[in-house]
Amino acid sequence: MNEVAPGLWTFHYPLSVLGTNHGRTVTVIRLDSGKLLVHSMAPFTSADLGTIRGLGEPAWLAEVMLLHDTYAKEGRAAFPGLPFLGPPGFEKIVGFPIIPLLPAPPEWEGQLRVIRLAGAPRLEEHLVLHIPSRTLIVADLVFNFRPDESGWNRFFHRHIAGFHRYPGMSRIFKWCVADPSAFRASVEEVLAWDFDRIIPGHGEIIGTGGKDLLRRGLADAGIL
Repeated sequence: MNEVAPGLWTFHYPLSVLGTNHGRTVTVIRLDSGKLLVHSMAPFTSADLGTIRGLGEPAWLAEVMLLHDTYAKEGRAAFPGLPFLGPPGFEKIVGFPIIPLLPAPPEWEGQLRVIRLAGAPRLEEHLVLHIPSRTLIVADLVFNFRPDESGWNRFFHRHIAGFHRYPGMSRIFKWCVADPSAFRASVEEVLAWDFDRIIPGHGEIIGTGGKDLLRRGLADAGIL
């Protein structure tokens, strides 16, 4: 467990994609009420569950894009009975009921902000802003792997996924943008938000300068 900021923690899990070490970051957010949002699911151990419950009262589970179904069922089983929030169409993928991420629960008002990235219906990624800590939490919009990666990881990420530098958008994500104008409008709205830190779903946390680095990464991909 890593305490990122007051009321904000991350947990890191191994995740292999086509032989590469992608990893999976779970973010736990505690609201002023003491209730927790568990953002992204993972193969939680009993020790993990005890640690998370020690931070507050788990109240919501969330997956924020269609491709993040890998551990959805395991997460739901680990926290039975909690509302599970997700993007449109997610319930058809996982086979259990999902509550839409938008509109966000009223209890999140003033503490968490959510936006759907329009124009990419095969992904339906939603971004979450933790307002008190000025932290933007993303899934696959950008990845931020270590620049010194080597071997198959480096080859796959550079030559197949299309990353030239980090943080960056994968070639696969860009292919899924069906309406560039709508997608760009959503991104510009996000860039108008007040944030400095970024927690990506895969890779290293961007501790500071996140807005400028996000803008650079999206420009590298031809989105901006």
